[in-house]
Amino acid sequence: MDADLQHDETQIPIMLSQLLSGATDIVIASRYVNGLDVGYWDGRRVAISLWANRLGRLVCRQTISDPMSGFFMIRRSVLDSTVHKLSGIGFKILLDILASAPKPLCVREVPYTFRPRFAGQSKLDGMVAWEFGMLILDKFTRGAIPARFIAFTIVGAAGVAVHMTVLTLLLKGLSSPFHYSQAVATVAAMVFNYAVNNVLTYRDRRLRGWSWARGLLTFMLACGIGALANVGLAAYLFERQSRWFIAALCGIAVSAVWNYAVTRLFTWRDVATAR
Repeated sequence: MDADLQHDETQIPIMLSQLLSGATDIVIASRYVNGLDVGYWDGRRVAISLWANRLGRLVCRQTISDPMSGFFMIRRSVLDSTVHKLSGIGFKILLDILASAPKPLCVREVPYTFRPRFAGQSKLDGMVAWEFGMLILDKFTRGAIPARFIAFTIVGAAGVAVHMTVLTLLLKGLSSPFHYSQAVATVAAMVFNYAVNNVLTYRDRRLRGWSWARGLLTFMLACGIGALANVGLAAYLFERQSRWFIAALCGIAVSAVWNYAVTRLFTWRDVATAR
């Protein structure tokens, strides 16, 4: 449960009784089991919560009224069987557990009224929404595609837009040579990808201050081979009468694998792994 006093602690004995009464795996204190009971929330917050619950149910293996609840009780044995399959993305631990369990869990829900916040501020912001989306994607694909790679790919797609915009401005707007235009566009896209990935994809390992500058250097050095292949292949295709945008996209594709694999190892190293 959270520590901001929004959860009704008087429900704990009831939840424990439910957990011990039979083969129940997890007991969830729900804000929606008897309709809508979220206290003072305004319409916008209610709508966000309802949509988040709908999305959450897409990856759960059973129908639950409030998979986004932060107030629940679980058997230790169930957690032990699930913990190594957790994504660990964001703070919606219950949803992660329900979607990661090797088999559907026996769930019971008890109603409670969500109280007004006693202290602090809501964690709901753009970063939380991003992490929630990554958790949904990770569980929807059942881990076949790592969530961090999905995020890196989404950022990379935006980087392609940056690359093509810079390339078009230089090549068509300023009539610069293709080699020069492609090289500048590649560097611009690399800086953009680094900055955005540092905020989104690797939020838990975010680099700041001098570490940010050092990270940018290692990012660009690690991607150097891919960048050279990018420019070289694009120029080769362009000189052989390939369309300029096709040549550029082929160059981007060659460096894409390097961008993820190499920077994951050298730029945003896992501190535990590094030790």
